[in-house]
Amino acid sequence: MLQKRVIVCLDVKDGRTTKGVKFKNNIDIGDPVLMAELYYKQGVDELVFYDITASSEKRGIMIDVVREVARKIFIPFSVGGGIGSLEDMKKVIMAGAEKVSVNSLAVKNPSIIAEGARYFGSQCIVVGMDVKKDSSKESGYGIVINGGRTPVDLDALQWALQVQELGAGEIVLNSIDADGTKNGYELNLTRMISGSVKIPVVASGGAGKPEHLVDVFREGMADAALIASMVHLDGFTVSEIKKLLDTEKIPVRL
Repeated sequence: MLQKRVIVCLDVKDGRTTKGVKFKNNIDIGDPVLMAELYYKQGVDELVFYDITASSEKRGIMIDVVREVARKIFIPFSVGGGIGSLEDMKKVIMAGAEKVSVNSLAVKNPSIIAEGARYFGSQCIVVGMDVKKDSSKESGYGIVINGGRTPVDLDALQWALQVQELGAGEIVLNSIDADGTKNGYELNLTRMISGSVKIPVVASGGAGKPEHLVDVFREGMADAALIASMVHLDGFTVSEIKKLLDTEKIPVRL
């Protein structure tokens, strides 16, 4: 059985790690470089770095921070926010990231997924999907972009199938409804997308305790789980979370 991955997300604004609820009311919680090194030492499988205001501020990503993080860790490292072109992808990968995550850009210009996959390989291209419940959509869920600010006329399930077809190697599936609430992942959404695509799906949004990861791996069929508040603010460590997963017979790298 394939091992499940535990991934820590660092949302970065103005060069500092930040955390909010449903993409709002963000607070400063520390230095992303020091935090990345700490989680690496705790045994995290991967790190995700999002420059959360790059798209809305219409600027490029903070490459110097990416470079500093890459010097400190020796695990897969994904970077998103402010990626606007193949050239931006190249800069991020040259700075030390293994994967590039596109979200709003992929919706506005889906061909960037295919171009990135052709140029760097599918394994480097991650599509972030910010999803919100929407009864007008066939699947019951719609896509929002620009950091959760702008709804677009896209059904979440159809978009997941399309990004797979275009060559994405992985989907990070973020529930805006669950984000930062600490009430658990959106299991229905995660199961629907995971059961419909053949590429790995990373569940994101809502983790508040280690048992929530057990739920999303068992019931949500996720390949990986993204965490933030749990380790940033609530005193859990990556190693504690993995020990519980191992006890619950969820296959993880210890």
